Amino acid sequence: MEKPPLKLVKNGSERSEGSSGSGGEDKGRFEYFGWVYHLGVNSIGHEYCHLRFLFIRGKYVEMYKRDPHQNPGIKPIRRGVVGPTLMVEELGRQKVNQGDFYVIRFCNRLDEMKKGEIACRSAGEARKWMEAFDHAKQQAEYEISRGGSTRNKLNMETEINLEGHRPRMRRYAHGLKELIRIGQGPETLLRQSSTLGAGRPDGYIEGDTGDAIEANEWKCVRTISGVRIFEDVSDSQSGKGVLVKSVGVVDATADTVFEAILNIERHQRYEWDMLTGDLELIDSIDGHYDVVYGIYDPKFLTRWHSKRDFVFSRQWFRGQDGTYTILQRPAVHKKKPPRSGYRRTKINPSTWEIRNLNTPIVSNAPRCLVTQMFEIDSSGWCRWTKSHCSKFEKSIPYALLCQVAGLREYIGANPALSLESATTVVHSKISDVSVPIGEYEDGEVQDEFYDAIAADSSSSSEDEESDSDEHDNKGSKVKLKNVSWAIAGLALKRTSAPDANKELDPTVTPISIDPTQCHGSLHKAKDGTDTNCWASPSGTGFMIRGKTYLKDNSKVMGGDPLLKLIAVDWFKVDKSIDRIALHPRSLVQSGVGKKLPFILVINLQVPAKPNYSLVLYYAADRPLNKSSLLAKFVDGSDMFRDARFKLIPSIVEGYWMVKRAVGTKACLLGKAVTCKYFRQDNFLEIDVDIGSSSVARSVIGLVLGYVTSIVVDLAILIEAKEEAELPEYILGTVRLNRLRPDSAVNLEVSNPQTPFLLDLLCTNTHVCDF
Repeated sequence: MEKPPLKLVKNGSERSEGSSGSGGEDKGRFEYFGWVYHLGVNSIGHEYCHLRFLFIRGKYVEMYKRDPHQNPGIKPIRRGVVGPTLMVEELGRQKVNQGDFYVIRFCNRLDEMKKGEIACRSAGEARKWMEAFDHAKQQAEYEISRGGSTRNKLNMETEINLEGHRPRMRRYAHGLKELIRIGQGPETLLRQSSTLGAGRPDGYIEGDTGDAIEANEWKCVRTISGVRIFEDVSDSQSGKGVLVKSVGVVDATADTVFEAILNIERHQRYEWDMLTGDLELIDSIDGHYDVVYGIYDPKFLTRWHSKRDFVFSRQWFRGQDGTYTILQRPAVHKKKPPRSGYRRTKINPSTWEIRNLNTPIVSNAPRCLVTQMFEIDSSGWCRWTKSHCSKFEKSIPYALLCQVAGLREYIGANPALSLESATTVVHSKISDVSVPIGEYEDGEVQDEFYDAIAADSSSSSEDEESDSDEHDNKGSKVKLKNVSWAIAGLALKRTSAPDANKELDPTVTPISIDPTQCHGSLHKAKDGTDTNCWASPSGTGFMIRGKTYLKDNSKVMGGDPLLKLIAVDWFKVDKSIDRIALHPRSLVQSGVGKKLPFILVINLQVPAKPNYSLVLYYAADRPLNKSSLLAKFVDGSDMFRDARFKLIPSIVEGYWMVKRAVGTKACLLGKAVTCKYFRQDNFLEIDVDIGSSSVARSVIGLVLGYVTSIVVDLAILIEAKEEAELPEYILGTVRLNRLRPDSAVNLEVSNPQTPFLLDLLCTNTHVCDF
């Protein structure tokens, strides 16, 4: 049966003829639909997996046994409303009906009984369904924000529950504007489950990365079949080998390339991978981590060596802008001990990065930039770069460098792979729904490739995109779409310093804050060589949105932070602790802390054995300006905070693969992990539960393995989405220099019904005197 096309709307702000609304603030109401697997457990404890047609209309969700478009009048088997407390998490790639699918979990953070799971055919479809539920959640939050009868109406409606018995339902009539079809027809899901992964063992894995890379200086040393080969020639590179990468443009979406790389089906890999064609899944840890066993016959490289085998782990992540990162590292697994007749080989640690490129308006053809990076021994590499005839071309690293070229040619020769992810726009002719653009708009242009900048420049950048320039003779304005190094070069000459009088109360005289008078459990760095300490760098190492970002996507170098970092606590806890600012050991509870006009407390809850809490205290020298963006964030709703709270990481020193895993891409923390906000007296505490996301858990697990040898910079800011809020400014920064987990101070918490233990009041964790 022929696959129906994927249908997706790209513009939800157009108005239908004859519809009513409120002018420029109108937003179309979206309708999403498509086939998924509904996963769950029935009343007698048996697991089930049912093929279902899922509909999202505004904030309402309906589930059918058959496509209602082809069966008019059919009743939904489940229906409910998406509430503002909905939590959506991507569980990654899992086995469903003997096939590999991408599972999404839904739950209510206030009621754990309301939960459910669906399985999608591809990572791209999973991403679109998550966006669909996010749109539905925004719709519900907006209606709640209008208050009055709307709030009462929402309270009376049944929230969607994908588990348990099907409730009796009543029909709703709502005007719809945008129709978005996600995925293919049911035959695609059935084919996926029947042809993929049959007879494969169960699974295990490790790693992740963001969008940007650390301060390397890349030089193009060779071109193989149109794919550029780069070498890192910077002096700052850590490690004994040479860091190399191959970079190529593939005419397909990032979703398509990602699926092709992860697919271990033998006949497919034989078409593009000359080295790792025979792969077997031997263990799977979670939906983002597995362990693979492979064999290869070296006769393709040289006829004299015996057959070889290898075991490696794969860990993958998808960034908030749709970029995929795959980490591959050598591994050992008890299911695959050394094999007679084979020589066990340790493959080079490597990473893949697949990033969508913007295509010209006249062309709808998808394109993505594929980068493979790994570290190799310097001796053979140097001989190969100096001589065209070398034994290096008979080596495993060379075969790995050719994988990008093979992948590009394979996808180019199989256009059906790209057609599966093609998109079609469908519009209805009914009514609009009005949503304020500034507070609820999520469809602005994506962030640029780099958010934290490197000290070195690239002699041949891999960040070439299909950027198009538009020149307006009347206004003499040039619009550059997405990142271009011309803008980046200009941005380096500008900085964005916060306007203190705009964010803080200009009528109040600033007080003097001396951070040296406050000592947390983690000491402040004495100099650049100090370790297991913190410092507060300037914001010049980070790129943030400039004044004209909404017009030309330009970013500028950050300036000095608005808030001053005055102390850092490094605690060891049995389990994650919320509202840590109320603990007697907290700086907030000290005499000096209570006198400060405002304190922002960031509690980074690190999942491990034991758990850790990294607590950052940022102070303002004046009260907040009530009309400022910062005040709106501090006193606003959790929904607003989740949509604006942004963090930019940058590993200044450390192992190259950890740098790739962490990246330097800005992340909206409220959308990536669970954030809880606690506003009281003169402070706002943000509890960031890193363990709430399986992806974040994997990344932090990798970082903790190297934490004693890395230097990490973090920038905290509030994302600007309206012109009046631009340019952005750095709220606060911190540098963590080679932390030692064993130096964390044990933090005990008494029974929550009683006050904290009095002996904690006698500790010397904070000694603050002005």
